[in-house]
Amino acid sequence: MGRLGFAILMTTIMAASGAASGRKQARSMVITTRGIVATSQTLASVAGAEILARGGSAVDAAIAANIALTVVEPMMNGMGGDLFVMRRDAATGEITGLNASGWAPAGLTRELLAEKGYSSMPQAGILSATVPGCVAGWEALHRRYGKLPWAELFRPAIYYAENGFPVTEWIHQYWVDAVAKLETDAAGKRIFLPRGRPPEVGEVFRNPDLAGALRLVAEHGAEAFYRGPIAEAILATSKRLGGVFSAADLAEYEPEWVEPIATEYRGWKIYELPPNGQGMAALEMLNIMEQFDLGGLDQTSGEAFHIKIEAQKLAYQDLNRYLGDPRFVRVPVAELLSKDYAARRAKLIDRNRARCDVQPGSPWPPTGDTVYLTVVDRNGNIVSLIQSIYLAFGSGVVVDGFGFHLQNRGGLFTLEEGHPNELQPRKRPFHTIIPGLMEKGNRHIGFGIMGGLNQAQAHAQFVSNIVDHGMNIQLALEAPRFTKLDFGGCGVSIESRLPEETLSGLRRWGHQLEVLEDFASPMGGGQAVLFDSATGVKYGASSPRKDGAAAPEPDPYFQQKQQPAAPAG
Repeated sequence: MGRLGFAILMTTIMAASGAASGRKQARSMVITTRGIVATSQTLASVAGAEILARGGSAVDAAIAANIALTVVEPMMNGMGGDLFVMRRDAATGEITGLNASGWAPAGLTRELLAEKGYSSMPQAGILSATVPGCVAGWEALHRRYGKLPWAELFRPAIYYAENGFPVTEWIHQYWVDAVAKLETDAAGKRIFLPRGRPPEVGEVFRNPDLAGALRLVAEHGAEAFYRGPIAEAILATSKRLGGVFSAADLAEYEPEWVEPIATEYRGWKIYELPPNGQGMAALEMLNIMEQFDLGGLDQTSGEAFHIKIEAQKLAYQDLNRYLGDPRFVRVPVAELLSKDYAARRAKLIDRNRARCDVQPGSPWPPTGDTVYLTVVDRNGNIVSLIQSIYLAFGSGVVVDGFGFHLQNRGGLFTLEEGHPNELQPRKRPFHTIIPGLMEKGNRHIGFGIMGGLNQAQAHAQFVSNIVDHGMNIQLALEAPRFTKLDFGGCGVSIESRLPEETLSGLRRWGHQLEVLEDFASPMGGGQAVLFDSATGVKYGASSPRKDGAAAPEPDPYFQQKQQPAAPAG
């Protein structure tokens, strides 16, 4: 072949390959006309997809996937934790919310902690634990939206608890990081440090104690957890460790159906849940960002990151100042989310300098370790669900005989007298876990990103990636992000995949950068699904910062009758 012929051949090959020659994202979206379940651990995603294939609703699949996650990702979630959910109805467009976060025991008071020598909230141990809302949340969801029998939803989790599952890479590392906490509790050490160490990657881990707890709830519902044998075990564990849980604290708890809050961002409607969660900070941050032409900037530019970081500082100062349980204090959500207030706050951003001394604003008119999963079913109903025991392995306290940890959510209260988030009996603490939904026209997206205080700022960056920078849901999850896990100063963590020009520019403007790995855990893993209501096609995405996947509901190819083969010849 001559040079000209070779050149023509190579040109033809390159043209045929087209866009496949390269791209910015590492994973492809999952695309199907059926349902999708996206979680942080593949076995849980497949469990949810199987529920869809058996005729289950999006809520059935979400519950089953969450229950499976309590087994395969035990440091991040469990029956001892809390739950928040949003659901979008494909037929009506209605979006409903559920707050299944638990309250402080009636006996947990500032005076009691002072007597025990605490000047701030304990971050571990029985006095950091609040009533778990998760199981009551599952049951409330299933009663309203479930199709399959309740007990069916527990079968995948019970299977993995009894038969075991191979530990995955990110989960192994979280386990390693939590060894010191696990060693403080005899049951935690026995169950979660078999052979005296965390399970290795690929090592099969079993938790028969947890299987017993799951069977009780599968057979008897939330009654077993809040009034039956599991409640008795929680009370016994609390008494043994000097805690203050009472039978009434558990038996009288109920989750709350709530109306989501929302803002409009450049034509998209963005939904979060109201306080006591931090979703309002994501919406305020977006309102401030909307004052700037981010669509005219490259997503990886220093200018774009600078504006978003400064917007985060302003929104989070307000979050820290005003968030509390709305049953106890007035949280000025409407005022904080007004466009006029956002415009006033945006004027405080210096385009050429980081501010290290940001203060909360006055929103009134001038006179004065977590798991997230999302599901879209074949009909287009979307569930956005987040569940957590807060820090890795929660309080470090395993409930006697039942193989799960109580959360340490009480650690997020403050003992500052008069603060909206001050500890009070039967009050719900400041909550970091938030599910998200967004929509415009025929595009409807369920999304969430994990990681404590990272979550609201990660939500805002995800939304901006889609709206301002034209990314699909997979690339929007993967794109490099920043996170700021405190409420003051100029320190900020950022991923190393950004151009050196961006990093040096941010330093020049006064940002104190901690440059982390390419896909850094503090940025939070996330999941997303998109339903195109014009075509009926669904899209799923899963972040590489976790071990998970978006798993499609299997198509019914085995249920269809085979056509006779055409005669040969």
